[in-house]
Amino acid sequence: MSGKFIVIEGLEGAGKSTAISAVTQWLNDKGIAFSQTREPGGTALAEELRTLVKQVRDDEKVTAEAELLIMYAARVQLIDNVIKPELNKGNWVIGDRHDLSSRAYQGGGRGISDELIEPVRNAVLKGFKPELTLYLDIDPKIGLARARARGELDRIELEELTFFENTRAKYQQIASQDESIVSINAMQTIDEVARDIRKALDDFYQCMS
Repeated sequence: MSGKFIVIEGLEGAGKSTAISAVTQWLNDKGIAFSQTREPGGTALAEELRTLVKQVRDDEKVTAEAELLIMYAARVQLIDNVIKPELNKGNWVIGDRHDLSSRAYQGGGRGISDELIEPVRNAVLKGFKPELTLYLDIDPKIGLARARARGELDRIELEELTFFENTRAKYQQIASQDESIVSINAMQTIDEVARDIRKALDDFYQCMS
């Protein structure tokens, strides 16, 4: 069986770590070899870019366009150096965020137009995309409260509520138009979220058979 790329997406505080644990348990139960990645990051250079884009800066404003390009620079490093080689070996890859994050955060949250994003996406991805994306949908107020309870926030997490509301709206819009994206209600209990994730994975696996 060829490797598959599964991505977990959602706002801050949506429970991505818990969701990834549910996915890894499902893969272990199936006896499927897998690796995990995160975005931005996942390679030495991409991790440096992650630090650049997430650290709070007082000396210089990070423009929306610079943020977008940094995200895609990190992404192409990860895709070419980690994700594709793993998939070619037949391993599955679990991604903590991927391209949908840029479309939602920089497109929805920052308001960058599709006319700017699409050429960058096409140049970097060349049609590459996950076979399955699990989008954890949560009210930004609840998600941000959870994120603040975890500790210090990064530059993006410190944005105003309207930024995350716009990001969520873009997530929901894209998810409604893409059959490979399954929306999970992340405001349920942990057990209920895990149940819905397992069902989505079971359905995906059955479609492959």
